[in-house]
Amino acid sequence: MRDHHSHRDPGDGFEKRPGRERGGRGPRVFAPGDLKLLLPALIAEQACHGYDLIRKIEALFDGAYSPSPGVIYPTLTFLEESELITGDAEGGKKRYTITDAGRLFLSEQAVALEGIRMRMDVSKRSLRGHDRPPEIHEAVHNLRHALHSHHGRWSPEEITRVAALLNGTAQAIADGKAQ
Repeated sequence: MRDHHSHRDPGDGFEKRPGRERGGRGPRVFAPGDLKLLLPALIAEQACHGYDLIRKIEALFDGAYSPSPGVIYPTLTFLEESELITGDAEGGKKRYTITDAGRLFLSEQAVALEGIRMRMDVSKRSLRGHDRPPEIHEAVHNLRHALHSHHGRWSPEEITRVAALLNGTAQAIADGKAQ
């Protein structure tokens, strides 16, 4: 088996269903590397196509999140190059199956996989009916716009000032106090 850490990391991220939030992207649901463990686990349960994996993950989140094909397919390619899964073309679509090396990898990573599934359960519970109020959504949009307006030109003083403002505001929100 090739060293699966030596390949370029395609990244892990999820897109929120279109129209739910400006720009279509929601918060990151998985930590980096989680999909590289979850996808082989799902494939080990049942051989399937990439689209089937997208739908399986969407179902695990009760439809609240759907992984982007731009994240799933590069991760599948990475897993295939790492010889953890194999893809056989079937009617123009690849059907993925787990390899013996993939089964060994899953058995070695059982604790990590359980951690991913626990984090998914927590995320799913927190997503149920907890969309931000429109006023908060607009404030976050305004903040993003203000941050992007710097176009990467940050002086050391400005970095310190903005970081202190953001960290102070985040702490005040978490503490439930006015800034």
